[in-house]
Amino acid sequence: MKQVRRCLGVLLVLGLACLWVLLSATPAIAALDTVNYNNANLNNQDFAGADLSGKEFVSAEMRGANLEGADLSNAILTKGVLLNANLRGANLTGALADRVFWVGADLSNAILQDTTATRTSFQDVTITGADFTGAILDRYEIRQLCQRAEGVNPITGVSTRDSLGC
Repeated sequence: MKQVRRCLGVLLVLGLACLWVLLSATPAIAALDTVNYNNANLNNQDFAGADLSGKEFVSAEMRGANLEGADLSNAILTKGVLLNANLRGANLTGALADRVFWVGADLSNAILQDTTATRTSFQDVTITGADFTGAILDRYEIRQLCQRAEGVNPITGVSTRDSLGC
């Protein structure tokens, strides 16, 4: 009889422990902010100073978007269109910007450290004070950027020319 009570007691404790674990558990893939901007039309949107770190902007239309001072670290911008976008002082550290159309964008004082920007067009992009340290860029684009590279990034203290290896 004592063994039956002890066994029931242990089962009750285990049952309560399992219930407690199940009620307090959260899914492993849950995130506080799961918003992504894939395939979105974000033309002329104002994201100035926004924390967009780790966000996805795959194939997003961002013509004329204001991303001044935004944190885009580790963001995915693949196939994005940022024609004439304002990215002054934006942090793009570690971003994936493969096949991005930056034409006419302003990247003044932006930080692009360790950014991957292959098959990307930097035509007519303003890069005064931008820091490209460790960035992966196409050789042709580096040659084009070096022709207009000037300034020193106010945050990192690295000259644009040095960061591009001009």
